[in-house]
Amino acid sequence: MMMAERIQRNMVTVDHMEADDALDLIHEAQAYKEGKKPELFQKAYAANLFFEDSTRTKSSFQMAENKLGMEMIKFDASTSSVNKGETLYDTLKTLESIGVNVAVIRHPETEYYRDLLKHDDLKISIVNAGDGSGQHPSQCLLDMMTIAEDFKSFHNLKALIVGDIKHSRVARSNAQMLHSLGAQVYFAGPKEWFDKDFEKYGTYGDLDTLLPEMDVVNLLRVQNERLNATEGLNFDCDEYHQQFGLTKERAAKMKKKAIIIHPAPVNRGVEIDSSLVEGPQSRIFEQMKNGVFVRMAILSRVLRYQEVM
Repeated sequence: MMMAERIQRNMVTVDHMEADDALDLIHEAQAYKEGKKPELFQKAYAANLFFEDSTRTKSSFQMAENKLGMEMIKFDASTSSVNKGETLYDTLKTLESIGVNVAVIRHPETEYYRDLLKHDDLKISIVNAGDGSGQHPSQCLLDMMTIAEDFKSFHNLKALIVGDIKHSRVARSNAQMLHSLGAQVYFAGPKEWFDKDFEKYGTYGDLDTLLPEMDVVNLLRVQNERLNATEGLNFDCDEYHQQFGLTKERAAKMKKKAIIIHPAPVNRGVEIDSSLVEGPQSRIFEQMKNGVFVRMAILSRVLRYQEVM
């Protein structure tokens, strides 16, 4: 199978996604939000394989599947045969054999999907719901949709990604896509949590210097579960909030039309002052709403590809 076909059959990364392709998905998601009725597919089945905890992403995919008229096959990672040593490939082959069309997978291993895509005989579509510190394509696209609703165009838009950049799959996906769409990307946060690999997408700088010039402020959750023992032991919530959090004082220096986004869950009083979470510049809950429509567009795409094969 050619790589282009693998990308159409699956949605695992924004690495190979052209800007026009991303915009097409966003436009389809916007159409669903405006009331477009889902196309009628042949009966389709989805299994949601979440090997990491999730509230927003899992429930958002479930809602998207419901709205598309898909049936969900129950899968509980804690009681699955993976715990007996079964490979993820064999789990997917089992689901494929009983008629499942799409597997939505969240996994702690970065790029868990790479070896799976080498199997030409694997016909089930894989939708990546987050892999380790790698990628989170559906979160990326819902973030881009939310930004587009305020600014229409990404050209020369100034976007600041703040926080735990090194450990964040959201930071990686969003930096790549913002850069591809024509935005100017900046980074801020603890220097030890910045990976130089991000320099190909934008510039690292001082939070208080950059903030007044930004159109989009993309805050990141501090990922305590991915910090090493030393980082976790030395982490102080109050100190982080004062040095790198969006305090009320910092927010007052933002452009009036600037927006705040965050992938959630939000650590109130750490990445952002609690009073700002539902403030007029916050789009955090609008992101969650948009997530359903973006995931409908993603699932629709992989199902359409299956229909023509």
